[in-house]
Amino acid sequence: MELTAVIGKNFGDEGKGLATDHFAAHAQMQGQRCLVIRHNGGAQAGHTVDRPDRRFVFHQYSSGSFRRADTYWAETFLPDLYKLPEEAEEFCHQNGFLPRIYSSVYCRCVIVDDVALNMALESARGKNRHGSCGMGINEAVVRSEDPDFQLPLHRVLSLSAERLYHELKRIRREYVPRRLEQLSLSLSALGEYAELLTNDNVLYHAAEGMKAAEIFLTPLSEPMLTGYDSVIFEGAQGLMLDEDNEAYAPHLTSSRTGLSNPMAFCRRYFPGETLQAVYVTRSYVTRHGAGPLPYEGMFDRERFPVTDETNLPNDWQGTLRFALHGTEDEFHAPVRQELEQTCEKVAPALMITHLNETDGKVCTVNGAFIPTRWCAENPEPFFRNVFLSDSPYAESVRHLLL
Repeated sequence: MELTAVIGKNFGDEGKGLATDHFAAHAQMQGQRCLVIRHNGGAQAGHTVDRPDRRFVFHQYSSGSFRRADTYWAETFLPDLYKLPEEAEEFCHQNGFLPRIYSSVYCRCVIVDDVALNMALESARGKNRHGSCGMGINEAVVRSEDPDFQLPLHRVLSLSAERLYHELKRIRREYVPRRLEQLSLSLSALGEYAELLTNDNVLYHAAEGMKAAEIFLTPLSEPMLTGYDSVIFEGAQGLMLDEDNEAYAPHLTSSRTGLSNPMAFCRRYFPGETLQAVYVTRSYVTRHGAGPLPYEGMFDRERFPVTDETNLPNDWQGTLRFALHGTEDEFHAPVRQELEQTCEKVAPALMITHLNETDGKVCTVNGAFIPTRWCAENPEPFFRNVFLSDSPYAESVRHLLL
């Protein structure tokens, strides 16, 4: 069994879609059946995969889908069922097929009021925004902490559209006012979000949309792992945004973005197996949203005029921000810290993407370096495999063994 965890090393948008596509393509070329596990975050992820003749931004399907890899939602994934049919239909229309999505029945589902509350709160913060993209992830986590208002996937599946509508209405009636009070928000001052949180038609259409997603899912009480030769854990966001990374609080995501979820899964289902942990970074650093960004403004945009087609300016995260990597020690510190907390069999690797945008160089505060030379002269004991990408396509990824 080949086990690979794709982890963003920085603040997200590092190229995790490209990395997942690369390892899924490798499995496909080897004649292996591949399963990609989505284990954190939810529909707010936007993982871009480019092919010479097409491009797709994955949200809830895995980035291995072009390679016909199946997707599994672990119970730590937070699906937005309402949004799933649109993604499924768009992918099927473009590609003529749909990979399967298997899902833990214990996934906590994001609901429309989570999204509305998230958007209302982030908007009310004004200049003090936390960097949320307004997709309801944290609100779903908070709501799910109360057993009276949890809405796991198996509960959604057990209800008709009408009964689900009434359940959403009950949550709105009993939970939302209490949550607004906790957030010091007044419904009368929320403007357009007040309409979302009071209009019953919103709930009716949400219930219908959530039930429409069922045809795209195979629910499971335990993951079905037999028959797969390769398993890839596709992380969302980046290591610096992990909910336990206090140094960057409160500008974090409400999930574990590093090895925590993959290792817990491996302990249970693949005990004793070695997990390759691939830390992905661009040749420079980006952050889309509020919060600290070391060495921001030092990346030479005139020398390297980067154009990002996925992270477009929006009302929630603003404009994509750019920075340099720090010193060699700063570059390796987050990975070193995570590995020190792990006693299982882990084989750390590094993937550097977007090299085509920086003349093939890694951009740091100490200068811009050819990555083969930079990796060889500044090796960390835990990186023995390095993957280099100088195009948007998985086929062009080069493997460097230190």
